[in-house]
Amino acid sequence: MMNPHLDALLAQTRAVMNNDHSPAQVMAQPPAADDEYPWEKSRPRVHVGVDLGTAYTVMVVLDEAMQPLAGEYRFAQIVRDGLVVDFHGAIRLLSELKERLEARLGFELTSAATTYPPGVPLSEVQATRHVVEAAGLNCEQTVDEPTAANAVLQIKNGAVVDVGGGTTGVAIFKDGEVIYTADEPTGGTHFSLVIAGALDIPFEQAETLKKDSRQHRRLFPVVRPVMEKVGVIVARHIQAHPVDTIYLVGGTVCFAGIDKVVQNVTGIKTLIPGYPLFVTPLGVAMHNISKVNEVNYGW
Repeated sequence: MMNPHLDALLAQTRAVMNNDHSPAQVMAQPPAADDEYPWEKSRPRVHVGVDLGTAYTVMVVLDEAMQPLAGEYRFAQIVRDGLVVDFHGAIRLLSELKERLEARLGFELTSAATTYPPGVPLSEVQATRHVVEAAGLNCEQTVDEPTAANAVLQIKNGAVVDVGGGTTGVAIFKDGEVIYTADEPTGGTHFSLVIAGALDIPFEQAETLKKDSRQHRRLFPVVRPVMEKVGVIVARHIQAHPVDTIYLVGGTVCFAGIDKVVQNVTGIKTLIPGYPLFVTPLGVAMHNISKVNEVNYGW
């Protein structure tokens, strides 16, 4: 069973990501002039999450109650198969997203948690942390992608599968605890590659077609073998565990029909929450518990 407030939370996240919702202005306001002892008042704290994906880099800001305040995301090929391959590009992009969010919120962001695919070497986890810190954010917390996603989903038992741009990450939960994680190459980039090959078009054009839901029916037979490979990866990693439900997240699972294919391959009920692209970034922000992000208005 998933978080009963999941749909509302993800809808709100989508709204702030699209800038359809203005952050609470009280967050950016100093105390009134007649406040004699402003330093005695409780200062609000925000929580920031960074998800450096193969296709999208996402940055989310939550308020003290873990509700979405603001967010930015952008397509960028700075990561390949879960590994940062363009450090300068990653730092530049993340710095830009940080500046845009600070302009919207009216205060500086100083700390963030970030994600990594399960199973990558410690050196790669450190590389992701270094990108975040080079962009001006203290990074004390790192969390694997499916575990981050479950901070939002809040499932007790089952498998959370994060199908990103380059990899498929699997985390199995029992009584709310992670008992197994794994990650293998195969994701949205592979969808785009087979579309480009089948239609004899550039990769960038294939990416655009893939993200257009009106094209999904036409492209489904082309990408189905990749979906089946995702299903095989999941089946292999969950076979030794009593999993009765699979929860798919990540931008790639926005492609219509992938849940049915994974369910057919694994024989296990498979669900997709609304706006699956934002589940993991939202969850990693919930892991950012550093005191550094207490908002300082220069009082």
